[in-house]
Amino acid sequence: MTRAHSHRLRIVVATLVLFGLSLAVFAPGFVQYDSVGQYAQALTGHYDDWHPPIMARLWSVFGHRGAWPMLALQLGGWWLGLGGIAAAIVDRRPRAALLILAIGLVPPWLGWQATVVKDAQMAAAMVAATGLIAWWRLRGRAVPRGGWAGAALLLVYAALVRVNAVFAIAPLVALLVTPRWPPRIGITVALTLVTLGAAPTINHRLLAASPSGVARSQALYDLSAIASRAPEDPTLGLTAAEVATIRAKHCVKPFFWDPLGEPSRCGEALHRFEVMPPGNIYAMLVPAILHHPLVYAAHRQAHVNSSWRFWVPAHWLNASPPQGSEPNTLGLGQPGRVALAWQRMAGDWGDWPIMWPIAWIIVALAGAAATRGQGMAGALFVSALGLEASFLVISVASDFRYHLWPVVACALGTVLMPPWRGGRRIGWPMAVALSIVIALGATARLTLPLPPQSYHAMLE
Repeated sequence: MTRAHSHRLRIVVATLVLFGLSLAVFAPGFVQYDSVGQYAQALTGHYDDWHPPIMARLWSVFGHRGAWPMLALQLGGWWLGLGGIAAAIVDRRPRAALLILAIGLVPPWLGWQATVVKDAQMAAAMVAATGLIAWWRLRGRAVPRGGWAGAALLLVYAALVRVNAVFAIAPLVALLVTPRWPPRIGITVALTLVTLGAAPTINHRLLAASPSGVARSQALYDLSAIASRAPEDPTLGLTAAEVATIRAKHCVKPFFWDPLGEPSRCGEALHRFEVMPPGNIYAMLVPAILHHPLVYAAHRQAHVNSSWRFWVPAHWLNASPPQGSEPNTLGLGQPGRVALAWQRMAGDWGDWPIMWPIAWIIVALAGAAATRGQGMAGALFVSALGLEASFLVISVASDFRYHLWPVVACALGTVLMPPWRGGRRIGWPMAVALSIVIALGATARLTLPLPPQSYHAMLE
């Protein structure tokens, strides 16, 4: 056995051990409110598109076995991908290979990966697909058809399990299949349009999911925000009473759209929108944006600041992974003491820059510039930027889990990146920008009043 084979064997063994330990510690997996709803659909066979039907359909294959089969798939994809990347580089960069595995052990990231939820499913599928391709690419070999087919299957699943995943997948694929930018741009645009156009048909016809109204949430969120901030404008399509309710009850929150959907808060006031076709709401939104562009921009800026966790107070909600499973009557259990201790430890990381998407965006910008978008590292950086850019216009909540893939992709790209081609020209500006962001973010967390510490309190 050659030295290279010996190193790779050690990485394989280490990866299998980490997978086994993760599964043993976190079984049967943490579940959230969304997870319980999806499992109920898997058991009854009645699906809607509020949650990704592809995930509920996959869950239904395992019958009444609870969450652990889905947890095994998640953790399997997670460690398969990381192990594939580490094994591909261990003979040339042994320390970097260990860092790749260490990424999988970052407490809050692994804590989210131990939560059976669509965002963790997306991240696991994308990490696994990246690892498959990296296994050949990082060893200087062509990816065989079987490798591409496996990666494609994983990426299709990721695209269907998260509605906005295509903004990360399309650039990742484009940068991996061609080194030239004109075809990269064409592939990215084509894949994005095809996926966005085909997903509703696949969900409703192929997967037989009924429409739930989820397609209205983004348009209703933005339209309500404009109405609450703009001067009285009857052309917006909301009645004076609806606007008055939105303002009086503070229905629009930068943190999330949920008050608009809660009957106890603002849902009843906007009840007529529940039966309105989504296209009609967007037909109201577009002219509202054109008439009040600065108001719309201020609303989106406030939400993105919340989602990117920049100028926010300490203990901004929904950063840390869950420290317990959602109570349910479906038999979805709770992991043991070691898992709960891990999640409590992970919770202590919530206010550190490693959990601020804004900090990783700066790293991704610098990394994309340094690599010029080339190689595996360049593809990862651009993929992260693609998804983060989509949040500027498509996002209604501030949970960290939505950023799990971009953050992990940036961490992987940083380890895989060759020596800085730009040297001081890129490295110093990145260091300065990152220092400023961290200083300002820390100031916000030290000076702003603490936010409510429960979902229902955040609604008020």
